[in-house]
Amino acid sequence: MADRTAVEVVTEALSKAPERKFPETIDLSINLKDLDLSVPKNRIEEELALPKGRGKTTRVAVFGSPEMLQRVRGVADRAISPAELDELMSNKKAAKKLVEDIDFFLAEAPLMPTIGKRLGVVLGPRGKMPRPLPPGSDPTNQIQALKRSVRIRSKGNRTFHAAVGTRSMPPAETAQNIDALLARIVSKLERGRNNVESVYVKTTMGPAVRLW
Repeated sequence: MADRTAVEVVTEALSKAPERKFPETIDLSINLKDLDLSVPKNRIEEELALPKGRGKTTRVAVFGSPEMLQRVRGVADRAISPAELDELMSNKKAAKKLVEDIDFFLAEAPLMPTIGKRLGVVLGPRGKMPRPLPPGSDPTNQIQALKRSVRIRSKGNRTFHAAVGTRSMPPAETAQNIDALLARIVSKLERGRNNVESVYVKTTMGPAVRLW
């Protein structure tokens, strides 16, 4: 049977899912095959700027010098100074809350060793280690791209999930995000699409509808 288009599948998934009292996410479920996932290169660890955005607020924080933080004020959702970083390193509860509240982190490169050593235990397992920024750079464009981005992590699992939109988005826009995400994943697999067992689309609480 020929593949159905992403628009068709998203439309069906929405029609089969009763509307809820909260803003549902539309998720993609990808099932891999014929891969040795104990080999790190076979694991997916990607960040992708979705062409139509995520359909919901994505929060970005920047660790940086006073000069850097002045530059990102009004663009980043959180600007964290070296003094605040010191406070976070001594307050594990506050550090965990920060990591839960923020989707993506950036940090001026000189701060990276300290962040890795003192906050890596909180950031690392969640796949949220900061991307380094050259000192004095302007990360505005990078922040804006991250606000449209999704993190894709298979870890050691054959099945993994990624958010590709929200119920309030037009199906055609969600479909564009799906096509872009699958293209990125396939490009990272050893045998491309031959390493994909199946792909399903579903709302947060709705039934899964097969795409591939």
